[in-house]
Amino acid sequence: MAECKNIEENKEICNCTYSCPRKGLCCECLHYHREKGQLPACYFNDEAEKTYDRSIEHFISLNQ
Repeated sequence: MAECKNIEENKEICNCTYSCPRKGLCCECLHYHREKGQLPACYFNDEAEKTYDRSIEHFISLNQ
């Protein structure tokens, strides 16, 4: 996998409030959540992100 060169910039715009080793490493975050059938925090608004419910069903229910 290519090295991410924008980690600090990514961290500035990342709305994930969970302490995570993938913060700023968007490609790793996407792969991690995809394997779990989830979406990353950046798909949710700040209020929804704080629930830590990253399920696709939750995303759909918020965006109908």
